[in-house]
Amino acid sequence: MMNHLLLPSFSEQGLLRAVVEIPAGTNRKYEYNKTECRFEPDMRNGQQRMVEFLPYPVNYGFVPNTRMDKERGGDGDPLDALVLAEHLPTGTVIEIVPIGLLQLKDLGELDHKVLAIPADPALRILEVRDWQDFQQRYSAIRHILETFFLYYDGLGTMTLMGWADEQAALEEVKKWQIPA
Repeated sequence: MMNHLLLPSFSEQGLLRAVVEIPAGTNRKYEYNKTECRFEPDMRNGQQRMVEFLPYPVNYGFVPNTRMDKERGGDGDPLDALVLAEHLPTGTVIEIVPIGLLQLKDLGELDHKVLAIPADPALRILEVRDWQDFQQRYSAIRHILETFFLYYDGLGTMTLMGWADEQAALEEVKKWQIPA
């Protein structure tokens, strides 16, 4: 059984990887069970967690081989990844190109998210080169993502700290990579 958490953060070609937990377009929340090495419905009060808001506007997952340590202010989970693409099934491992970094706090803990497009041009829904290009051409998407993450789990849970460019996203990955 493959442990998705232990995959290298970067492919042999030097491209960043993401593992999809929650496909774009769903309200069902899934999480990777670190002990069982499988994807499972996120449970709350004995029931599968359904986001009582709009569906996820992006594919939501994590960068493997990273952990946002609580000792350093993180949430204890792998660094999140937001992949701007059509619906990708849970468990998909995909090479990505970071274009930005959404900086959030979740109940006081860092919960940053790498914003990315697929490395494979055939899977892209946007033609963007970098953060500046994204900002100029698709700033409305930035606002949609801010609104989604500030409200999907209830008002007051998340705090927006800001956005950063693709270089900051790569630095964030390196900051939270698990040493070999």
